[in-house]
Amino acid sequence: MHVLGIDIGGSGIKGAPVDVGTGELAGERYRITTPHPPTPDNVADVVAQLVRHFEWDGRVGVTFPGVVNHGVIATAANLAPAFVGVDAHALFAKATGRPATVLNDADAAGVAEMRFGAGRGRPGTVLLLTFGTGIGSALFVDGTLVPNTEFGHLEIDGHDAEKHASAAARERDDQDWSHWAHHHVHPYLNHVVALLSPELVIIGGGVSKKADRFLPELAEVHTELRPAELRNEAGIVGAALAAGTH
Repeated sequence: MHVLGIDIGGSGIKGAPVDVGTGELAGERYRITTPHPPTPDNVADVVAQLVRHFEWDGRVGVTFPGVVNHGVIATAANLAPAFVGVDAHALFAKATGRPATVLNDADAAGVAEMRFGAGRGRPGTVLLLTFGTGIGSALFVDGTLVPNTEFGHLEIDGHDAEKHASAAARERDDQDWSHWAHHHVHPYLNHVVALLSPELVIIGGGVSKKADRFLPELAEVHTELRPAELRNEAGIVGAALAAGTH
């Protein structure tokens, strides 16, 4: 079965049809720059554009970069505050004319990695962290998702961790990979590992495809670290999986 997965990010909104039996994209990924201002109506218009691009007439899965409780947006740190309180299922269903399932973006990526990627078959406590515009997190205990963890907003040195350890922060401050990993990601990971004692941490988001440039700097983190296998497509795949189960 094929389901359209759409991944909303702070800089881009991308989608593709997904074979939910294999986790493989069933068409070429298509990306549109996140609109500014990223209001509910503007973002919904882009989601509708993606549905039209693929001439899609089935279910749609959509990720959102914030807490999503039963389809209702509770936080929107990297998009417009007007999203808070919005019924996202209804918003995107109305915009696209298709049944829509909405979940947290990192949770979607985690679901995909646990089914098809680096977390496949792993018991115990597994944490996926996505490094992009912010830092997203997905926590699994024996394969079961604990939703909406938002560990990117843990306080490190008086600031949200993502203010200094996200991929966007590395680019903003023009840091090389080694400096970013050693001075910002390493302390953050140590803090998270001390809190949760995960047996595996999966590093996702766009940085996963360049893991060889920064993972060596994280060798002293006391748990297993692995780059995401689905790379930056994990959110799309997880969104499709979520919609495919409804």
